Amino acid sequence: MTGGGIRVLIADDQMMVREGFSVLLGAMPDIEVVGEAVNGREAVERVRELSPDVVLMDIRMPELNGIEATRQIVAADGTAKVLVLTTFDLDEYVYQALRAGASGFLLKDASARRLAEGVRVVASGEALLAPSVTKRLIAEFAKLSGTPRLVPAARGAYGDLTDRETEVLVLIAQGLSNAEIAQCLVVAESTIKTHVSRILVKLGLRDRTQAAVFAYEARLVTPG
Repeated sequence: MTGGGIRVLIADDQMMVREGFSVLLGAMPDIEVVGEAVNGREAVERVRELSPDVVLMDIRMPELNGIEATRQIVAADGTAKVLVLTTFDLDEYVYQALRAGASGFLLKDASARRLAEGVRVVASGEALLAPSVTKRLIAEFAKLSGTPRLVPAARGAYGDLTDRETEVLVLIAQGLSNAEIAQCLVVAESTIKTHVSRILVKLGLRDRTQAAVFAYEARLVTPG
């Protein structure tokens, strides 16, 4: 993130959506819209050219869909965070995007305040995993996914986690932030950050969003 604020790229094939989000985010003093893309292929190219901090990514786009674009961006860029845009809160494609490396998702009808908050949360390295929506979505598709497929090398690797790390992983999957987990476990937030970092290293995962998906797929968390 540069001193000029959070750099955002908006990828959506609908001009009204791009312009609307650009206006809303452009009004925020700490957010700068640095570019737009009309399809997934262009989004991948623009990320390479502009190095945004956050990409607002529509799923259904021509030429290259948002899922594959997310996968390519995550694989090629270690800093850009992808925030998926969707019309429906229960959307199988959203789940696929999370598994591809997206840091969370946001409904297209989100308010300006919610949109800006989502961008800030993802840019800070947190996952945008609201328990009211994302827990239900991940749990539903984890039930349908069969055996874990997220990171083959990590299958069964949760046995290497300590009891406390496993506890933290479960709370991540439930959508809690570091601060909320710290409050729940009555420890310092810095301690939770250390636990999260160790969990990601041990499981070979990129971020806490993939950790949440892994927890559901490994059946550490069950729908409830």
